[in-house]
Amino acid sequence: MIVREATLNDLDAIWEIFEPIVKAGETYSFGPETTREEAHSLWLTPGTKTFVAEENGKVLGSYFLKANQPGLGSHIANCGYMVHPDARGKGLGKQLCVHSIYTARQMGFKGMQYNLVVSTNLAAVKLWEQCGFKIIGTIPNGFNHKTLGYVDAHIMFREID
Repeated sequence: MIVREATLNDLDAIWEIFEPIVKAGETYSFGPETTREEAHSLWLTPGTKTFVAEENGKVLGSYFLKANQPGLGSHIANCGYMVHPDARGKGLGKQLCVHSIYTARQMGFKGMQYNLVVSTNLAAVKLWEQCGFKIIGTIPNGFNHKTLGYVDAHIMFREID
C-alpha cells in the first residue's frame, strides 16, 4: 500500500469512494445529492493537500489535509478521510490517519481538529481515539443522520508534537 498525493487522474477513483459514502448520509455532512463536480471541488479544493492510498494500481482510500481556520487559527490542521467500502476493516483508515499526522507535522501544524465526528460512527470515534484524539466537545443533535435523525456530533483534537 502506498499513500501519495492525488492528481487529476485520480478523480474517477475518488468519486467511486466518495459517492456511496455521502449518499448513505451517515458520516459526512455533505448532502447526499452532492454531484460529481461538487465532490471534486470539495475534496480537491485549492489550499488543500489531497492524498490517495493505492494498492496494485487501485485507489482504496483518500484524505484531504488543510488548515482548520485561516489566519491566526491556521496552525491547526483539519482532515477528512474516506475508505472504499470494499477496503474497510483492513487498517487503511489508521494508515491514512498516521500519514496525515506525519504530513501535518512536516507542514508545521501544531495540532489537528476534526470538526464533526458523528457520534454513531463508533468505528471512527474509536479509531481517532487510538490515534491520540480526544473528544473536546459534543454538539447536541449536530448531525442529521439519514436513518436515525438528529444525533450528536463530536469535535475531536490532538496535538502534533
